[in-house]
Amino acid sequence: MKLEKEAKKNWDLFYKRNTTNFFKDRHWTTREFEELRACREFEDQKLVLLEAGCGVGNCIFPLIEEDLHIFVYACDFSPRAVEFVKKNPLYHPERCCAFQCDLTKDNLTENVPEGSVDVVTLIFVLSAVHPDKMKLALENISKVLKPGGVVLFRDYGLYDHAMLRFKSASKLGDNFYVRQDGTRSYFFSKEFLAKLFEEAGFQSVVNEYVLRETVNKKEGLCVARVFLQSKFIKPANLQTGSGLLSYKSSKEGKQED
Repeated sequence: MKLEKEAKKNWDLFYKRNTTNFFKDRHWTTREFEELRACREFEDQKLVLLEAGCGVGNCIFPLIEEDLHIFVYACDFSPRAVEFVKKNPLYHPERCCAFQCDLTKDNLTENVPEGSVDVVTLIFVLSAVHPDKMKLALENISKVLKPGGVVLFRDYGLYDHAMLRFKSASKLGDNFYVRQDGTRSYFFSKEFLAKLFEEAGFQSVVNEYVLRETVNKKEGLCVARVFLQSKFIKPANLQTGSGLLSYKSSKEGKQED
C-alpha cells in the first residue's frame, strides 16, 4: 500500500536522478510496428497517436522527426518527465500535446477527444502498474481510441533476465517485483496479457514472446532478454481494410527498453 501511494513520487525521483539520460531513443519502433505506417489509407494522411507512458520522449521524438504527418498525444505518470518532454527542442504544440496523467484514475478524455486516436503505444509502461489496476488503464485508453484502432504493446516477458535478478525479498506478488528505488515491475505471460485485454474489450491480433540477448563485452556477459510484443484492436464493424491488422515480425536485433 505504501509503494502504491508513493508510486508517482518514486517515478518523479527517478527522472530527477536520471533526467533524460537513462533510456536511449527508440529508433526501432517503426521497424517493429509496421502499423505506424500501414494503417493510413493514403500516404499524407495524418496519424493521431497516443503514447501512454511517454517518459522523457524517447519514443515520440524519433517518430515526430521521421514522420511529418503524425500528431502525438503524450502522457506520463511523472510530472517531471512531462516537463522534460515539453523542454525538448522538437516539442511543438502543433505536433505534440504532453500532459501528466495517472492512467488508472485520470480520465484521458480530459486531454484527448473521445474516439480520436488511431494508434496507442504501450511500451514498457503497463509493467509499472499494479496488476489489480491494469484493466482500469486499458479501459481508459479504450475511450480515446477509434473503433478499429490498435494498441501496440511491448513489455517485459516472464523469466526475463531482469526478473531473474530479483531477490525473494523484492517480490510483491506473482511476477510482480519492487526495485531498490521503489519503482515496480510486472513480468507478463502471453495468457495473462491476452485475458487482460480481452476483459477490457479488445481483440487479440498478435501476442508473441520476443527473445533477445544483451551482451556486455566489457564484463564478458551475455544475458537472455524476454519481451512480450503484442497488438490488440478495438472492435469495429469488421472494417479491416485500413491495414490495422497487418503484422510483420522483425528479426533484427535492436536496442530495448
